[in-house]
Amino acid sequence: MSYADNKVKVTVIESHCPKYKVGDVICFEGSCLDKEHSDNVCMVAMNALYPFIYAFRRGGNLRNGPYQCTDCGETVVFTVEIIP
Repeated sequence: MSYADNKVKVTVIESHCPKYKVGDVICFEGSCLDKEHSDNVCMVAMNALYPFIYAFRRGGNLRNGPYQCTDCGETVVFTVEIIP
């Protein structure tokens, strides 16, 4: 059985955190970070978002967001989408 391994883009749509500004993106090619096409990567945010990133990678049928970082003092809201 073969599984999808889509490219995924995460986009900041709201930020109250000094690490992110609206419009920042984080891109993945499979399980790897696409460093050339990504802005800052906060591991707290990635820990919160990675289950959704993984589901999009594997072709899951999910909403694009909004998804929120769990660091409640510095709210950041993201969308997640498959990219061609």
